Amino acid sequence: MLMRDLAAVQHGNTAPVIIRGGVGSTFRDVAGAGGTDLSGVAPGDVVALVGDYTPESINSLIRLADLKAIVVPLTAGMEASFPYFFGAAGVNAVVRDGRTERVTDTRHDHPLLNHLRALGHSGLVLFSSGTTGQPKAVLHDFDLFLSHYRFRRQAPRTMNFLVFDHISGINTLFSTLFNRGQVIVPSGRTPWAVLDDIERHGVEVLPATPTFLRMLLLSGLLEQRRGAIGSLRTVTYSTEPMDQATLDRYCAMLPGVDFRQSYGMSELGMMRVKSRSRDSLFISVGGDGVETRVDGDSVLHIRAQSRSLGYLNAPMPFLDGWYNTGDVVEEEGGHLRIVGRMKQVINVGGIKILPDEIERVALLYPGVVCCKAEGVSNPIIGQHIEVTCEMAPGSAEDRAALKAHFAVHLAPAVQPHRIRVGPVSVNHRFKKL
Repeated sequence: MLMRDLAAVQHGNTAPVIIRGGVGSTFRDVAGAGGTDLSGVAPGDVVALVGDYTPESINSLIRLADLKAIVVPLTAGMEASFPYFFGAAGVNAVVRDGRTERVTDTRHDHPLLNHLRALGHSGLVLFSSGTTGQPKAVLHDFDLFLSHYRFRRQAPRTMNFLVFDHISGINTLFSTLFNRGQVIVPSGRTPWAVLDDIERHGVEVLPATPTFLRMLLLSGLLEQRRGAIGSLRTVTYSTEPMDQATLDRYCAMLPGVDFRQSYGMSELGMMRVKSRSRDSLFISVGGDGVETRVDGDSVLHIRAQSRSLGYLNAPMPFLDGWYNTGDVVEEEGGHLRIVGRMKQVINVGGIKILPDEIERVALLYPGVVCCKAEGVSNPIIGQHIEVTCEMAPGSAEDRAALKAHFAVHLAPAVQPHRIRVGPVSVNHRFKKL
């Protein structure tokens, strides 16, 4: 039983395992926060758990796993999408605000759900980000998923920046609980709130997205306060490609901090990753039970024992156990650099280019801290390129100079057709939309 196992790990530990809003909660507090009545939940039910990293939500997550339910973690900020999520996952009960509500007594008759029910295992449903289409409902065997956290190692004080419905956030939570560490929940996912929390709570590890790290640079706060965040030892970045210019700026500004790329997907779980160096975008991906290969289109395929069972609302994504990540990579000396997503390739008159390459060029321009490039339908050449550049406060909005900059770095056929200056939209996981 998960609650029993965690209680054994945490036995004698009187330090907080989670700090939220400046208030620390021990594991005993988490275990005792069982105010939600789950008596109506049966093994095999698909239960949406709407919450965050609170003692009550964590308690419900652990208890639902012990009840052998299939848990769908969701955040209140995505409520507009709940009807889609509930239908895609086959939700028949919702746990929220200390209450359990039955949606239907009819269980979703899906082969993968029935497989878990037959095994008597708990399940975990995570939704893909949906940045390029409808989110996919990814089903994990939660019993197998949790088995990977039972190897003991030292756990630092880690900020759980990535949200409750994200695989990296779930990974941080259970890795910390099983290793007697501390999770610090940010008081807000803004540059000033994150820096305040790092200073106040002595955060040692900050997992974030490249987009958020660029927002932090945009704010100008990092340079003002880097002396106050001396506890920080490691920054990990994931969910989308990092650009070299941003990484170089961070390495120069924070020489005592290790920068590491992490890699994981809802479909595969978190991989063991090693960066070639703190200032390099090249990584090796491996670990026990993980195989990698690169196909003729330079797309990375992975076969992993930690993989999910598949999708509940889409065809099976695995072929002989291999998963096509869709990530286009560059190989060098046994290491890989992720350069973009195959599904986002822009085709300009037969010339194919990744948006990330356009964005990388934009970020070389002084004052540009975030950029979004996209292909727009064109009746003559198939697609043309449009970009939105977000400038640092006080930077001149000179489109002519930006156009000249792109002309220096890009071939004429793949230069942006239209340049906008303005904010770049991100979703609740701080990935560019």
